Amino acid sequence: MATKNKTALVTGGSRGLGRNMAIALAKKGTDVVITYHSNEEAADEVVAEIEALGQKGFALQLNTGKVKEFDAFIAQLTLSLQEKTGSPNFDFLINNAGTALYSPFTETSEEQLDEMMDIHFKGVYMLTQKALPYLNDGGRIVNISSGLARFTQPGSSAYGAMKSAVESLTRYLARELGSRGITANVVAPGPIATDFGGGRVRDTKEINDYLSGITPLGRVGLPDDIGGVVAFLCSEDAKWVNGQRIEASGGIFI
Repeated sequence: MATKNKTALVTGGSRGLGRNMAIALAKKGTDVVITYHSNEEAADEVVAEIEALGQKGFALQLNTGKVKEFDAFIAQLTLSLQEKTGSPNFDFLINNAGTALYSPFTETSEEQLDEMMDIHFKGVYMLTQKALPYLNDGGRIVNISSGLARFTQPGSSAYGAMKSAVESLTRYLARELGSRGITANVVAPGPIATDFGGGRVRDTKEINDYLSGITPLGRVGLPDDIGGVVAFLCSEDAKWVNGQRIEASGGIFI
């Protein structure tokens, strides 16, 4: 009897780091579901790449900042999983979706803070909670944080604080879900050249040069530097890694 493929859910998987994570998981023989916020065409392209690697894949729309929509999303997810894989359950949850905010502490509004909270912390907390009944025992949770939870750059107080909250939450998940054999870990990228935050790191030469200059490996990160770390945490090789924060930042601010 053939062994059933493991299945991963990657939020924000239509572009940037999420796209790379989805492809890296597919290359490891994992079926992958991705969510996208608004760009369905980009999401379909990622699904096509997943399928070209011989894995099952599909994309669902989700705004991870709108908790009230999560029940309907979970219903749609589990129905689609049942149809495509024969089971409503999945094995790996990668909470990746997010947006940037560059705003000085003194100028950050309550509305901006609430948005960061909803997307980066409350959304991660509640989506994980609602997904848990369908996450197989022995599964994996990987929460995406940021180097900005360890070091500081002016203008990222709200974003960095929410990522710190996610890191604390991850340790609690590792503690409370251990009885089901579920591990929970954090991957914290450093500065990455993607379209995140309007492509600030990728497209602004002064910022890119500065960050490259203070990174021991002499450059900013690329999506390929991150996806494989997530795929590793979802592999059997990482079965004893739990409650950990893995920063993939080239050693910036070491």
